[in-house]
Order: sequence, then structure tokens, then C-alpha cells
Amino acid sequence: MAEYVTLFLSAAVVNNFVLSRFLGLCIFFGVSKKLDASIGMGMAVTSVITLSSMLAWVVYNFVLVPLNLVFLKTIVFVLLVASFVQLLEMIIKKFAPVLYGMWGIYLLLIATNCVVLGVPLINAESGFTFGQSIVNALGSGAGFALAIILMASIREKLECANVPAPLQGLGIAFILGGMLALAFLGFSGMISM
Repeated sequence: MAEYVTLFLSAAVVNNFVLSRFLGLCIFFGVSKKLDASIGMGMAVTSVITLSSMLAWVVYNFVLVPLNLVFLKTIVFVLLVASFVQLLEMIIKKFAPVLYGMWGIYLLLIATNCVVLGVPLINAESGFTFGQSIVNALGSGAGFALAIILMASIREKLECANVPAPLQGLGIAFILGGMLALAFLGFSGMISM
């Protein structure tokens, strides 16, 4: 059990994909303007990462490895992720049209988000078991959600601040992202997995 807690914390905080590895920045900066949209996007990315990691583990270990087709893992994982994102888009468009409108193009960008593809690839390269793959995916998704929610919270507070004109918009967002990354850098080396 301690191994899973360590793996989760390592993926969520220490090796945070956005703030430590600098992956998934397009969605991070694009959707982090409003807290509501950020919470929903964090949940969507976490679910897509987890589901695609589960299916990727099954396909990798029961199809690609036995058939000696490991070299196709990136292509297969891209197809799996794209399929999940299309399914998620149809579900959200039907059941939560307001959320669908808030996300806009960024919903489709989940399919090309390197975080969503990176987690199954890291799981395969690390030789994780099925349980470890799920925990790593959940931790990575939680870390992404944590980063985007923190960023959205700060950006909403900055709407009331007197930000100099040249820094308004993405300028101050990049500064905030750098400051958050420096804060998360303090966790490096605490947990090694």
C-alpha cells in the first residue's frame, strides 16, 4: 500500500507533468482563465489518462509484447487516446453543453496533449503492473488538475489586481507558471520512483 501512495504522490507532486516536466502547457495556459473550466478540464484529463492507461497496459502486455510488436506502441497509444477523447467529446456535448462551450477547442487538444500520451508510454517503459499503471495515471491526472486549478485560482484573483499593461494576459500567466514551477521544484528529490 505504501508503494502505491508513494507512486501517487510522486506522479502528482514531485514529477508533476506540467510544473516539473513542462508537458501539456497548451491546455494549462489556455483553459486556466476560469476556475470552473479548469476543474472540469482537470477531471476530463484525469479520466482520459486513467482510462487510456488501463487500456494501453492491456493492449501492450497482451497484444504488443506477445506478438513482438512493441515498436508500434506509440502509434497504438495515440489511437487509443484519440478514441477516448472522441468518446468524451460526444458525452460532454450531449450531457454538459455549457462545459462543452467553455472548453471549446481545448477539448480536442486533449487528444494531442503530450501528458495523456506520456503516461501510458512511461507506464510501459517502467514495466509497471496494472495496479501501478492505474495509480501512476491517477496521480498524473491529479497533478495536472492540481496545477491547472492553482493557476486558474491565481489568474482569477489577478483580474482584480493592477497588472501593468505589457504583462496583462499571457505575459503574467507565463510569470505565474514559472513561479508555480519554482514552487514545485522544491519537491524534487523527496520521493524517488
